[in-house]
Amino acid sequence: MANEKRKNLTPVQQEYHQFEQARETKRPVLKNCVRAFFVGGFICAIGQAISYFYMYFFDFTEKTVGNPTVATMVFIAMLLTGFGVYDRLAQFAGAGSAVPVTGFGNAVISAAIEHRTEGFVLGVGGNMFKLAGSVILFGTFSAFVVALIKTIAIKWGGLG
Repeated sequence: MANEKRKNLTPVQQEYHQFEQARETKRPVLKNCVRAFFVGGFICAIGQAISYFYMYFFDFTEKTVGNPTVATMVFIAMLLTGFGVYDRLAQFAGAGSAVPVTGFGNAVISAAIEHRTEGFVLGVGGNMFKLAGSVILFGTFSAFVVALIKTIAIKWGGLG
């Protein structure tokens, strides 16, 4: 398909394409994947340590420890974003810092920081959930669909 598109290019466009290819920065894909893997794993290990902390000191169970752990991880990410540390981590780790729940906290607070000059209501409040709002919407909708399927399977499928 790409060759077909290149055949339709004029000679000047083909020359420019070759010029562009020669100067394009080669991305170290393997190195980026390794960084993302280890940083994402480290973030998850911190989350696991926080879970154990809550279970040991506050008598949470394995079923109930998830919510305070997620809230703590999001809060830590927001705090680190406010101090400018999380952005440097994200530059280094890429998806390793964006995929865990800490990436959600970073997205929310980054938009708030960016628009703070426009005021608290229209700036911070209006722009805080632009990116994160879609995550909340689709997460809530997905949870509803899964619960609906589970309810139908249990009620009418005899799986309960």
